[in-house]
Amino acid sequence: MLDYIRNLSPTPNAVNTLIAVSGVLALLFYTTVRRFLHLCTVLDHCPKGCRKLGLPPGQSNLHDEFDPKYSQGVPETSTDNQGRPAWRVKALYVYPIKSCAGVELDTADGVSTGLALDRQFCFAEDTTTTTVPRRKDSCQVQQLQEKQLSNWTARTLRDRNFNRMALIRPEIWLPDPTATDYSPDLDEIKSQGVMVIYYPRLGRNRIHSALLRLGVSLHLLPAEESCRVPLFPPTHRIATYPTVPVQIWKDRPVSYDYAQHIPDSLRRYLSPLTRLSSSDPALSSSSSSSSSSFPALAHKKHSPRGCSPLTLFRVNPSHHREIFRCAPRKASLGFQPLTGFADAYPLHILSLSSVQDVASRCAADLPRLSVRRFRANIIIQGPPAFAEDDWKRILIRCPCPPPPSASSASSSALETESDNGGQSIQIHTVCRTIRCRLPNVDPDTGVRHRWEPDRTLKRYRRIDRGDPTNACLGMQGVPAVQGMGVC
Repeated sequence: MLDYIRNLSPTPNAVNTLIAVSGVLALLFYTTVRRFLHLCTVLDHCPKGCRKLGLPPGQSNLHDEFDPKYSQGVPETSTDNQGRPAWRVKALYVYPIKSCAGVELDTADGVSTGLALDRQFCFAEDTTTTTVPRRKDSCQVQQLQEKQLSNWTARTLRDRNFNRMALIRPEIWLPDPTATDYSPDLDEIKSQGVMVIYYPRLGRNRIHSALLRLGVSLHLLPAEESCRVPLFPPTHRIATYPTVPVQIWKDRPVSYDYAQHIPDSLRRYLSPLTRLSSSDPALSSSSSSSSSSFPALAHKKHSPRGCSPLTLFRVNPSHHREIFRCAPRKASLGFQPLTGFADAYPLHILSLSSVQDVASRCAADLPRLSVRRFRANIIIQGPPAFAEDDWKRILIRCPCPPPPSASSASSSALETESDNGGQSIQIHTVCRTIRCRLPNVDPDTGVRHRWEPDRTLKRYRRIDRGDPTNACLGMQGVPAVQGMGVC
């Protein structure tokens, strides 16, 4: 080709040919670079010895959630055109990080805290306020130090400054002994898995942002950045994770501070004026090496004036919150229900027809009200709208065999079906779900609607005599056994 180009005479046809050949070469180079960068990104984001939990990208059981057929209830004993029960689980979700994007599952493992790995992490802000005395004597210094003890408070989409949390997308990777690169000595395996956190890529200034947008539009840069954290602190490094109480409503569960794993870019994304905890000894510890799968990240120990520290926490499995209130007691279940960073109870159940009823009433302001706005764990199809309001107990029949973690003492709650070898999973519904303004945030854009659907819900769904000022939608539940499978 080069000899052909050299022999061309300087005619218009030759110039046009040269331009065309140059364009083809540039396109080939661009395509090759794109494929190479994509391959590097995929390989870099796949933790060794693990498999990804959840449905494949682009696949969802809610792909037809806006179909009008779900707005009408059907008889409980009816079946669809494929012979499946009309009343069934439509979709399953876990939310590993409170108020961030969910992970959709085909089947889910149930534990005493609800669905496994649901709301075990949260972002929390240090809300400590201090007053510096003009003249510091020893007594005042001691009092000041006492006031400066951190007071970490969980942040959610209810907080107006944290709408962007909706676009933080966690992936769960679990150990897979069948993987070719599996080894029990890997950090990924020692930590019982990995959570990869994706978040939109942002620039540091206008010029940087413009260059990033150009790179993303040309597919030379991924639209998201990422970091990875261990699902559980590795036992050989657990001393590098400070344990501190994190405030969630009236509770303060003891949690692991994951500050050492969170990059500056994620902190900037959540809030330009935040920093991480400076109390983490791992930041200056020689035990955190660049060869680790979860390297500790250096960061500034001071923030600009007026900023609040912000970091990621993982609830300590030994300090889950015991749930009482309306929940069944240990005497009847054999265990006291627990939860991590969920607001109230381990499970949230919601009917698709109920959401469509709300959607029909606020369609002028929200043409497409997704059930994902309400962040339920178990989404059900078939019953008429709001039928779940009066449910006391839910039986979910699943073709899966009973999990080995289910104790024989719980046979009344987890019964094997003799005809198909499946199981019936029992869930106790304990109260209605009180609604705040969190569903006003669009899970796809992170944009908060000024009124809806909160305004519509309050017009006709203030039905609970225990809280007549707030609307209700969906039910809170607790599993009847500590080990179960939902499908």
